[in-house]
Amino acid sequence: MRIPLSSPDITEAEIEAVTAVLRTNTLSLGPKLEEFETALAAYHTMPHAIAVSSGTAALHLAIRALNIGEGDEVIVPSFTFIAVANAVLFERAIPIFADIDPVTLNLDPKSVEAAITSRTKAIIVVHTFGVPAEMDALTQLAHRYNLALIEDACEAIGATYNNQRVGTFGDISVFAFYPNKQITTGEGGAILTRNPKLASRMRAMRNQGRYPSSDWLQHSELGFNYRLSEIACALGIVQLKRLPEILAQREQAAQNYDVLLSSISSIDRPSLTVASRTISWFVYVVRIAEHLPIHTRDKLLASLQQQGIACASYFAPIHQQPAYAAIPSAQQAMLPVTESIAQRTLALPFFNRLSIKEIEKVAEALSSALSNLNQPLDSSDSLAEA
Repeated sequence: MRIPLSSPDITEAEIEAVTAVLRTNTLSLGPKLEEFETALAAYHTMPHAIAVSSGTAALHLAIRALNIGEGDEVIVPSFTFIAVANAVLFERAIPIFADIDPVTLNLDPKSVEAAITSRTKAIIVVHTFGVPAEMDALTQLAHRYNLALIEDACEAIGATYNNQRVGTFGDISVFAFYPNKQITTGEGGAILTRNPKLASRMRAMRNQGRYPSSDWLQHSELGFNYRLSEIACALGIVQLKRLPEILAQREQAAQNYDVLLSSISSIDRPSLTVASRTISWFVYVVRIAEHLPIHTRDKLLASLQQQGIACASYFAPIHQQPAYAAIPSAQQAMLPVTESIAQRTLALPFFNRLSIKEIEKVAEALSSALSNLNQPLDSSDSLAEA
């Protein structure tokens, strides 16, 4: 039995929807795009949705639409996917890294406030692993300091904070539909906003800077090819309709993990519930207990992979990435919680149709690997460790 880290859940309904598009002569900027955007907006009770080619494209357009540019500072987490900070750099702005809460793994509002300067223009709030961030405190900070608030809900579609869906708090919110996400369009993403001017500008920028009233070869501002195809939108329409079922399946998989890993004392499991929030389970990430040696996580990862169980070390902090070695704000970042937790996280296989037998195999492999790591070292192992 080989178990992947993630697996898209495609049914005959999605296949039929994609096939139907291929029988038309419209493969881009057609009726499926409008239908997908309308469905996304309705699901979130938001007036404007803009479908784009990826979550990264969505972040880039959000930064640019807010006129964030050279020398401006944007507060971001380091414990997240690198695109969050990359999008800031795309516009020659400066990512300023704030630390995270040790329970939710989301931005710590106190760390965010400490990072605010006269050059700060925005906060990018990531709902890490599908757990909503502390939106009351972060929204208040944005209002108090007159900062734009961008919600990165790429991992959290369907999650709620105080009964309000994530993606509806910020000036702009972004989503991603890569194959490992709760719903997928293959490659793809989306933007939500209440501001009609921002929506109009982002629609134009995703399509090479063209506005609807302009000729196809007239470009009113610098734009990009960030369009999402009709095929992808057709896939997304069906996936979005299935979202309640998908979220329930993923919650059940998380509950099964929680039960089957409960006897392994060296593993800290993620909380199934967080006050005032509902989780949209994106991944299932455990932490190696703090009393174990720092190399334990990587040895566990290698052991599981040798047994055909895919896993990953989510997330390597952005400020420690080689691509950020020359970025002053990364060099200066002081993030003790981020750095401590990042060394102990291990993402286990997680997807809609993950079976109880597969979860049992993962639990058995984890338990066995930890037992083997706790065995006394022989002389050759001792030399290797030294």
